[in-house]
Amino acid sequence: MAQDWKAMAHDVVQKGVTLYKASPKVLGAFGELATAATADGALTKKTKELMAVAISIVDRCEPCVAYHTQAAIKAGAGRDEFVETVNVAVEMGGGPATVYGARALEAFDALSA
Repeated sequence: MAQDWKAMAHDVVQKGVTLYKASPKVLGAFGELATAATADGALTKKTKELMAVAISIVDRCEPCVAYHTQAAIKAGAGRDEFVETVNVAVEMGGGPATVYGARALEAFDALSA
């Protein structure tokens, strides 16, 4: 059964807003951390979002895959770069990462369409 990746990515943001409203001090600090960590520097935002995708695959977090895949696409990641990112996740995560990597590629194709 195909996942609605656009809905999942949207849902991650909406639930984050709900949590922010419940705990603005902590979530505000986390938001600042995330913004600073993914800003262009020695590595580009695109590279950092692809790193986050690989970590999401290895951690087996599909909502994270949806969110960071969408962010990687917005940052300019192409399908070939994304496939290589999945390959690194598979190298580091083994068999289970092949399952989540395939799901991540499905997410990329759906979110970039």
